[in-house]
Amino acid sequence: MSWFNYIGFAAIVLILVPNAIYAKKNPNGFQNVYRNKAMEIGEQIGRYGCFLLMIFNLPETWFGFWFDGAFTVYAVGTAALVALYLLGWITCWNRHFLFRAYALAVLPSVLFLFTGILLRNVPLSVCACIFAPCHITISVKNACFEDKNKAEPKQKA
Repeated sequence: MSWFNYIGFAAIVLILVPNAIYAKKNPNGFQNVYRNKAMEIGEQIGRYGCFLLMIFNLPETWFGFWFDGAFTVYAVGTAALVALYLLGWITCWNRHFLFRAYALAVLPSVLFLFTGILLRNVPLSVCACIFAPCHITISVKNACFEDKNKAEPKQKA
């Protein structure tokens, strides 16, 4: 693998497709009610860093695979994590509950960490370590808030 990671590119495209479709079909489908500026900034830095570093291998910052056969582990592991993410979208498409928040936050976080560690890609690993706790926290807090609001009976004015 050289400076362009075609497997990483395919993974990012596949992850973005259901998000783009969901955003198009549900323009008001996601509302961020958990307001924590540090978490939001960390999530965005981590997200875009992971996206770019999954696709482009910066010279002198990644050191290749750890062992013989690691490319196969990388390709199969990446495909499995992306497939699980897509399955999460399919099974939880119109449902808003905590499982969906965890599944759709943890799986890309694991994918980015898995790739960073297996490729020995230092900046990707750092971005994944920033992204994962921020994204999971924001997703779960928003889901908890949404579940709480649905459980409370609406009062008449």
